[in-house]
Formats: sequence, structure tokens, C-alpha cells
Amino acid sequence: MTLPTVLIADDDRSIRTVLTQALGRSGYQVRSTGNAATLWRWVEDGEGDLVITDVVMPDENGLDLIPRIKKVRPDLRVVVMSAQSTLITAVKATQRGAFEYLPKPFDLRELLAVVGRALAAPTEPIISVPEAADSEERLPLIGRSPSMQEIYRTIARLTTADLTVMINGESGTGKELVARALHDYGKRRSGPFVAINMAAIPRELIESELFGHERGAFTGATNRSQGRFEQANGGTLFLDEIGDMPPEAQTRLLRVLQEGEFTSVGGRQPIKANVRIIAATHRDLRNAIRQGQFREDLFYRLNVVPIRLPPLRERVEDIPLLARHFLERAREDGLPAKSLDQGAIDRLRQHSWPGNVRELENLMRRLAALCPDEVITADAIAPELSEPASAPGQASVAAAAGNGPETLSSAVERHIKDFLAAHNDGLGVTDVYDKIIAEVERPLIRLTLAATRGNQIKAASMLGLNRNTLRKKIRDLEIPVVRGLM
Repeated sequence: MTLPTVLIADDDRSIRTVLTQALGRSGYQVRSTGNAATLWRWVEDGEGDLVITDVVMPDENGLDLIPRIKKVRPDLRVVVMSAQSTLITAVKATQRGAFEYLPKPFDLRELLAVVGRALAAPTEPIISVPEAADSEERLPLIGRSPSMQEIYRTIARLTTADLTVMINGESGTGKELVARALHDYGKRRSGPFVAINMAAIPRELIESELFGHERGAFTGATNRSQGRFEQANGGTLFLDEIGDMPPEAQTRLLRVLQEGEFTSVGGRQPIKANVRIIAATHRDLRNAIRQGQFREDLFYRLNVVPIRLPPLRERVEDIPLLARHFLERAREDGLPAKSLDQGAIDRLRQHSWPGNVRELENLMRRLAALCPDEVITADAIAPELSEPASAPGQASVAAAAGNGPETLSSAVERHIKDFLAAHNDGLGVTDVYDKIIAEVERPLIRLTLAATRGNQIKAASMLGLNRNTLRKKIRDLEIPVVRGLM
């Protein structure tokens, strides 16, 4: 039996070497190159069963190559990998026909799983997706952390779908930004985006706000009024804080989702509901269901595609990028130009951010307006933060009481207990120490390399390791790396 052949295009020799070795051990034939021209020649000659390509190469952008590949060989799957790990990159890769997008640095096991799925997936018709505007100034979401990368990939996968989405996240995490991104890069982008906050409307007016009302429907209804469903016709209706919707409105919304039509308050003529629903909440709706505060059948109608937005304290590696972005936005709005020194960045990382991204944005704008110095220091930031800093990894009083975020040591302890329990309390298991250390080292090194954009000298310094030691660990743990911005 002929082994599947994987074609790799990446101008980083170390990545080509790691992927060639890993794929070879997994039973694949591999051909690799550092440029797009050679890859294109192989594709034209009918070689390869799967393509893995970087985005930025010396002679051509890998994203521009995908439509050409799809034109001459529609069945050839393409996996895109890139250090330009933004939402725009993920969406473009999907819109142009990529089977999957992987941000660098990635977990090698994940890539091997993607390769297996790509080679086993049945052939599907090519769906042409019009591309949205891609100006970097319009990036709706900022962050390169693994949790944000997964959100980017989810949004990208939904560009060709019209599914209902439920966004869950604490206040200030950016739920409406995600809803806007789903609309702006989705099939309904040419239609209106209409948002309504359930918590901001009096209960007795919610049905009228959603479905509209006829003249004379109630006291004060002197004219017919369109509701948000009609206003959003052909586009997206964003129902924010859906957990605060009263029971009677929940019942009417369920009927709309089931039947695809509604009647206005006081009306008799059914109106077709041609909208995509995106809902959001900061509440635990499953708990609300148990307490009889939210309809279970409505929850399952809304929760077709769940997206969880992490609080800022769970993605501290994104804080410097976000802070600089907000300072630049403040400058564009006419406030003085400001920058952050390393001490200020370290201080920002130590804060727990109860107000999440919104709190960080407000702080940056305040400092841009009021800080007298061009360079913002830790001393300038400290008085603005309402709580004392705690070193990363330390357990706070709230965490110790079981009310705060889980610490690293408690997470590792729980993982080891689960590991031993799964192996009959460790009986007959060998090399437990090496196995657990490898599991901790792999994400630690991978995320540090991500934070330094693949700069191994900086990563070794951050980790407190000799550069040769880091290189050996990268090789032993099979961690693909990136050099420079690529």
C-alpha cells in the first residue's frame, strides 16, 4: 500500500526538520521545501496527498497560494500554519479553502491529529466565501494566547455557517466584540447588526422591543413600531445578557426559533424572522435552569455553538499587546502618545483584572490623559490599581478559600491525582516523574516561545536556561519553533 505523501513549505529549516521527522515516524512520506515556487511545482505535477504551508515565505504568501491549489486540484487538502496569529489570518485561511489553520508555535500532537483528519475527511464541494475587509486597523480582537487562538479558529470555521451562537464570559471580556466579528466575517455581513441588552430594558417592555408593537396595542402606543427582529432582517440580532430575559419573553423567543416567525405585540399577521441569533451572558445558565429561572429548551436552541471568553487573568500573556493597542487607540483619539516600560508591563501582569479587558482599556486611556511622563512606569500604574499585586502562581486568600482562580500547584496536584487514579493509583506505572515533568515543560516552553515570537535567546533568558539546554528540550519534546516575526 502506498503511504500518503505530505508536502511541507516553510522557510524555517528547523520547522521543516521537526515536521519531517514527526510525520515520518507516523508513517507518512514527506517532501519539504523553503519556498512557494517548489511547492506549486509539486502540486502541478500531481504530487502529494496533503499540503502544510506557512503563510509568509520569501517568494509568495501561502494564503495567496491556496486558491490556485484549489483550482487545479480541488481535492487536495491544505493546512495553514502561521506566526501571524490574528483573527484576520485565521479567517482568510478558512475563506480561501484551508482545511485547518494552526498558529505557531503549535503542539506537534495537534498537528499530527489534524493531518490524520485531513487525509481521512471525505471530499466536499468547494464553497466560495467572499472575503471581508482585512485592514489590520480593524482587528476586532487582540491577543495571541492559546485561548484566543481557539476563539479565532472557531470564528473562522463559522464564516460559512449561519448557526446560532452562545457567548459566555465575565463582564468586560468583549462578548459584543466577538458577536460583531461573527457578523462581520459571516454570511450576513452585508445585513444589519442589531444589539439589545436584556438587562437594560424594563421587563414589561422587552417583548415590544424585540417584536415591535401595533398602534393601540397598549397605553402610549400611538404608532406602529418595529422591533429588533424586524430591524435585523437579513442580518444578525445580538441578544446580550440573555440570562436576564423574563420568562414570558423566553417563551416567545423559543417560538420564533422553532417556527421562524413571530407576531408583534397587538398584531395578528405573522412576520418572517430572517435573522441570525447570537446570544451572550455572564451567568451560568445551566444553574439558572436548575433554579427554574431559564428555560432548558431555549438554552439548547441558543447553545448550538458555545464560545467561552476567558477572563483577562487567564491570558496574562496578552496584556502587553492589549495595553499597547489601547495606548495607540488613545493617541489616535487625540490623547498624548505614551509607552510602557518593562516595570509597568510586569505590574500590569500581576493585577487580577476583575473588570477584565474593559478595565485595562479604561486604565490605559486614563494614563494617556493624566500621566505627565511619556514613558509610563510601574510607579505611575500602582496607585491606579485598586488591589495589591500578588506574584504569579501565588495563591490569593480568595483562591485558598475556593473562591478564586486555581493556582498552578493546585492544578498540577489535581492532574497528578487524576493520572494516578486512572492507572490504579500508580500500580505498574513507570517513569511517572518524567511523564509529568514533560507535560509541564512542553506548554511552558511552547508558550514562552510564543511570548518571544520564537526568539530562543530571549526564551532561554526568561526560563533561566542555557540556550543549548533549551534547544535540546525543544528537540526532545518535539516543539516546533519560529524565528523572528515571520
